[in-house]
Amino acid sequence: MNLPIFEDYFSGEAGEALRRLLKLALDEDGPDLTSDGIFSEDDAVKAVIVAKEETLVAGLPVIPWVMDLCATPAYPYSWKALAPEGSRVARGTTVAEISGRTRQVLRAERVILNMVCRMSGIANLTARYVEALAGTGVTLLDTRKTLPGSRYPDKYGVLVGGGRNHRRTLAEMLMIKDNHIDAAGSITAAVRMLRDRYGESCPPIEVECRDCEEVREAVSCRVSRIMMDNMGPDMLDKALALVPVTIETEISGGVSLDNIRALVTAGERRATFVSVGRITHSAPIADFSMRLARGNAHE
Repeated sequence: MNLPIFEDYFSGEAGEALRRLLKLALDEDGPDLTSDGIFSEDDAVKAVIVAKEETLVAGLPVIPWVMDLCATPAYPYSWKALAPEGSRVARGTTVAEISGRTRQVLRAERVILNMVCRMSGIANLTARYVEALAGTGVTLLDTRKTLPGSRYPDKYGVLVGGGRNHRRTLAEMLMIKDNHIDAAGSITAAVRMLRDRYGESCPPIEVECRDCEEVREAVSCRVSRIMMDNMGPDMLDKALALVPVTIETEISGGVSLDNIRALVTAGERRATFVSVGRITHSAPIADFSMRLARGNAHE
């Protein structure tokens, strides 16, 4: 499995979105009056982040992003990852350490943990779905069913878990869904409108199909991908058989760990992809905690 490089993934628009999210999270907390009242500006600490369960590790490189928003040039910090990004660690494993001024570390604590816990939790659930697909040749995709404001971190967690991203933004692919079809009058009309509008620069087009009749129409339009939406095994078998190998196929809707393998092996023709909203909208967080050890922050 090729793991994403955090710094590469969070460059450009994704990086700007992450910075906005982290700043919002810190602004939500407001001033840490408790720590300000107990610790002096010069008080230093070393903190460690510990896994409280067996888990994949995702998001540790977010630590300096948060600390940069909390620290000042007069009071620098240092940090070190003790577990590789994407590795699976046992309960009780220390995965990172941070040294700095106590006020700054405690202000950053919950934001760091929230990010690492969520990304790691998504990676864990994604990995379970990837394991369920082993040997089928079908690739797991995520959806846009992400926590508002957390699109990029959520989808990064999917990549760490072995899945693939499907449309990080609405501009990455044109997807004709039921509302578009109903408004345009037909799949054929919707496809024609898009190709007329975007011309030679038209992005790839995917069509969401509800039955075999719509699949036939989408095939006749020579689109890039056809999504089989909420189809049971019997209908999937018939629908997939209608699609030439030159067009990608995607199973979507109501997919769970209980039925994913039955759906993707329903017929002789295998789908290219299966998309699952649960891996982002219903992933339990992974459990990590931060523990402090008083002392010189730079020992």
